[in-house]
Amino acid sequence: MKNNYMHPLLKIAVPIVLGNIINQVQMLTDRAFLGHVDPLYMSALGNVNSAIWTTISCCFSLTVGSSIIISQKVGAKQMDECENYSSSLVKWTNALSVLLFLFWLFFGRLVFTKMGASATVLPMCMDYLHFFMPIFLVIGIEASTMVIMQTSNYTKPLVWFGLVRSLLNVLLDWIMIFGKLGFPAMGIRGAALATTISEYVGVIIASIIFISSKKLFTRPRLSAVIKAPLTPFARSVKLGINTALEDLLWNCGNLALVVILNSISEVAAGIYSMVFGVELLVVVVIGAIGNATMTLTGEATGAQDVRKFSGVFKNALLLSFACSAVMLVFCLVIPGPIISIFTKDQLIISTCGLYMLLMCLNLFSKSGNIIAGNSIRGYGDPFWMFKTQIAGTIFVISMALLFVKVFGWGILGVFLAVLLDEFVRNIVNTLRVRWIVRQRF
Repeated sequence: MKNNYMHPLLKIAVPIVLGNIINQVQMLTDRAFLGHVDPLYMSALGNVNSAIWTTISCCFSLTVGSSIIISQKVGAKQMDECENYSSSLVKWTNALSVLLFLFWLFFGRLVFTKMGASATVLPMCMDYLHFFMPIFLVIGIEASTMVIMQTSNYTKPLVWFGLVRSLLNVLLDWIMIFGKLGFPAMGIRGAALATTISEYVGVIIASIIFISSKKLFTRPRLSAVIKAPLTPFARSVKLGINTALEDLLWNCGNLALVVILNSISEVAAGIYSMVFGVELLVVVVIGAIGNATMTLTGEATGAQDVRKFSGVFKNALLLSFACSAVMLVFCLVIPGPIISIFTKDQLIISTCGLYMLLMCLNLFSKSGNIIAGNSIRGYGDPFWMFKTQIAGTIFVISMALLFVKVFGWGILGVFLAVLLDEFVRNIVNTLRVRWIVRQRF
């Protein structure tokens, strides 16, 4: 394996990693503060985050097509075509974010009701949603800015954007959740309001950097954005819709798991949310490596450079496995202290050790899926990932129902179903990458 692909991989990935870790610290702060106020807040967050991030991730996933096409155009030195796609991306993702806002405005309560939120948890979900909803209006700005920075191989601003937003969010969480500095204690509503204020401050900073930076060579001119037709974005969406549907299926599968967990007990979804939150600390790191992988394999595909494609994949896989191994060590050594960050309930803390271990073992398969999947997307075949996710969603829901309803394994059954799903899809997707390399495009 040649290491000359490690530097460009890290150049893109490290700033995204730092930004994502900062973002996850922000989200974990919400969980930690709220979990110590009322354990039921964790169940409310488990329901809310699963549903809300399903729609938000779909919006981001639709931009994957633009990222793939722009990266391939950069590799092929077709910069005029880059602007056609980037300008259309900026204009029409912002229109899409308005539709997301309207969806949650009119159908929020229906979504949580269909998810099986109890009469106690449902009002908490709605309280959080009402104060969180303005964020949907700026999702388009965030999504398009990230694509432009990523395809320009200039992701350092994402660190500052995330750092300011997260530090402000932690401070506002402390003030608004607990009622400090003369403010009333708002509980879960305070957590949502703190997130919304912080998000808007971060978007302002990101927008200033986006407009003023001279390093964003894929950034479109304002005149091009104003005149941008829908057609290039529609072509990108046609490619990205596979990733959006893939993410939608994954999130729908996760929502189904939450429904199954809600049928076990009121706190089951909260326990799953806590363990999932710890896992996300590593997944966002691996996801950032995956984003860099997609950009660089896209450039390799455009340049018809199979050696670069293979080298990027192998280096990315090595990095992601190393991250998973570090998390495994932490969970083996100090599982209790990690969970105690989110709750003071000793019964919950004592039962989460096994779930943490299963989560860590699952990270290795998930790492392989993320890296292989982004390599396949960079190659220009997101439809493959959509097909494997269809099978995976059916598989994980079926296994969870079997383990919980038939075998009576409770929460453990859900974690085992997730582990099996990731393991099988990892094997299938890795074999697909090997086929791509052997075909040499």
